[in-house]
Amino acid sequence: ASFTISPRTADNITVMIKLRPGVSPSCQIRVKNVIKSELKIKPGENVTFTFTCSTPEKHFIMEIQKNIDCVSGPCPFGDVHLYPPGLPRLNRTFIWDVKASTKAGLELKFSAPWLRQIEPGEMCPDFVSYNINSCIDMATVNIGTFCRNGSVSRVKLLGGVVMSLHLPWDSPLTTSGFNIANRASIKRLCIIESILKGESSITLMSPNYPLGFPEDELMTWQFVVPSNMRASVFFHNYSLSNCERKEERVEYYIPGSLSNPEVFKLSDSQPANIAGSFNLSLQGCDQDVQNPGILRLLFQVVVQHPQIDENVTHLVDLSKEWNMTVTIHFEGWPRHIPLMSEPICLICKDPRTCDRVLTLVSGTVYEISFLCKDLSHLRITAEKGISCVDLRWCQRKIYSLSVPKAITQLPIRLHKFIWKLLAPDLVNIEITSPSLKLQQHVPEQRCNTSYSYSIASATPETELNVGIFCPGGSIEKIQMRNNITISLKTFSKGFLNESNHQDLKMSFVPHIKDECTFTVSPDAKAKVYLQTPNWPYGLPPYVSISWYILVPSKQVARLGFSKDRMGIACETGRAYVNIKEETLGAEETVCREDELLPEPRNMYHNFWVNVSNCKPVDKTQLTLQFWVTFADKQIDLGVILAVVAGAGVLAAIGLTVCCVKKKRKKNQNPMVGVYNPNVNTQVPGKQGLFTKGRKNNESHVYAVIDDAMVYGHLLKESNGSVAPEVDVYRPFDGPIGSVPPSPPPLYFRKDVKRSSKAEELPPLTDTDHDTYTFAHQKSGQSEDNGDTNEKNNGDMSVSLLENKEQDGLVE
Repeated sequence: ASFTISPRTADNITVMIKLRPGVSPSCQIRVKNVIKSELKIKPGENVTFTFTCSTPEKHFIMEIQKNIDCVSGPCPFGDVHLYPPGLPRLNRTFIWDVKASTKAGLELKFSAPWLRQIEPGEMCPDFVSYNINSCIDMATVNIGTFCRNGSVSRVKLLGGVVMSLHLPWDSPLTTSGFNIANRASIKRLCIIESILKGESSITLMSPNYPLGFPEDELMTWQFVVPSNMRASVFFHNYSLSNCERKEERVEYYIPGSLSNPEVFKLSDSQPANIAGSFNLSLQGCDQDVQNPGILRLLFQVVVQHPQIDENVTHLVDLSKEWNMTVTIHFEGWPRHIPLMSEPICLICKDPRTCDRVLTLVSGTVYEISFLCKDLSHLRITAEKGISCVDLRWCQRKIYSLSVPKAITQLPIRLHKFIWKLLAPDLVNIEITSPSLKLQQHVPEQRCNTSYSYSIASATPETELNVGIFCPGGSIEKIQMRNNITISLKTFSKGFLNESNHQDLKMSFVPHIKDECTFTVSPDAKAKVYLQTPNWPYGLPPYVSISWYILVPSKQVARLGFSKDRMGIACETGRAYVNIKEETLGAEETVCREDELLPEPRNMYHNFWVNVSNCKPVDKTQLTLQFWVTFADKQIDLGVILAVVAGAGVLAAIGLTVCCVKKKRKKNQNPMVGVYNPNVNTQVPGKQGLFTKGRKNNESHVYAVIDDAMVYGHLLKESNGSVAPEVDVYRPFDGPIGSVPPSPPPLYFRKDVKRSSKAEELPPLTDTDHDTYTFAHQKSGQSEDNGDTNEKNNGDMSVSLLENKEQDGLVE
């Protein structure tokens, strides 16, 4: 097909056809048997041409430029047409270069559906775009690039303008969509008018964006908003230049405001909840010549209907809180930034100061309101720091780790509450849940509550993720040696009801030897699963963890491991699992990383489980899980027979006492205990059993306790007289020990030979029973028999019951 183009001289139009950049010249232009790669048609020429290929749109582009001189003659104001007709179907750009005096203004008025500004490099959906440049003297400023279907209805410029319209080869568009009008001088770079009808959101940029706004220039955006709507402004991206004089700022002219113009810095929160139309102006400054910097701005204007509860305020009293921040934000913040087209929720701390994210600080009282159709899109994230400054004061204080009422009473769902607990050197942190207790979240025992706690070490050099816990378990206490971060995370609206029952507390305690220690107090017949921290990535090297499991008095615990080996190989050191019951003389079970873990076993007393890690070789990690179940204790036949036999012995003793009673009646003033400092109660050959140095301190030893004082309640006379009360020794029944088992001593290791003495005498802790021994003074023996006692040494420790029986037989 052939094409004929004949622009009129009066139209001052030049047509240029040239190859697309980067395309090989496989298609040519033929003009009167002359082959050309490009064609230029000037005003007044008449040219007929053809293409040597069937798809010229893939090879050529076309520019149609019209020059309009408004300086030396009248301007052709009115609608702008796409001229000349009969152009080939190529990607084409229409350019209108209008020269005008700076004393006058030009107005580009666009027909509906108006324009929408886009960022540089962004493409329009229909590939139809407008580009506007302002020309003042020799300087050219890019006002912006726009697509169709937007809110920009007019652009007023000072001086000349270069307007471009880019159309794809298959575009059906036949009109330019705008007209040019003459206006008085606007005394600024440009004015951009946007008409916002109904709920909408638009994005606008300063001229030359992302490059710098011209030095010491002024421009204005005019926003036409219905009076029954509310508009809010948000600055999303901006930078400032280095000013020598003046100050870069934005100014708002709001009809009805008592302080027009309202001046803001670009770093300030911009006005929100504006009723009706308003103007926004950007003012530059005189820049530093050597280091000018860049002034640029990208912002958003959101128009909404007034909210039903926009005048409802919520009191947030943080005046009594300390070192705490509360952030109200949109869902997904800060990782997810909502699209500007998404419905917007605003949080306002006063009627005109609103934003998508609002941070409140402790020590202040706020009255906030919300501009949001659906509050379910909002969340609360809070953070509180607790540190110990004065050790003497903070070690006596118990801190409550509960969410303040000021947060839970808001109609916004709590997303996360973070406590950062900082302890000084040689002081540790203890977390307790006295009534609810904590359950560790493990695959076999998952949390199904409305919230959970994530507990982690806050020291970077020893990162330790202790685990995820929820209320309603068996863990009463967790002690950690480092600083701690506790994150409460909610999963449903049920937290509002459950928040009233929070009982998590913390305190600062003396230094502990393990990295972490758990105290577990299960309910009867409960099955508890426990696992090492840092699951499933493994314990850090050389970290020791302990669990102290309390066994109910009428129950027996069964301890078992979820696998038969630790599953690691050590590069340096050894990994151990220690198990020890907390009872006198209990044996300690020690397993090394290259040994099988113990088979399931019964534990009749409170017991410790300790896991100590080595430095594992690459690609092996120490992860260990164990379980504890409980059942009622069973009394066997042997125990019953022993009880019956014991009852028979006691009956015989009672008969013996009755026989002696008559002979003792003559002396109603029985002997009381006489302290004998010369009695030595040490048992020969067992010096190591007494660890507290009692050999030279025998103030607790009674040389004589007369039988009448022990059985005095049986010697009551018919006249009611009673023998004097005397102290009766009762064995110590307190806790045996309160520290976890240490890593295995030498005689527990297979590579060290165990001594027979170690097997015979297990070491006693500092809290072992104090041992009391009673020596009975035989008849006719004087009190001055210290020498005899010293010779007999431990022989004086004869059972008082045996001596009583012997005396009864003699009598």
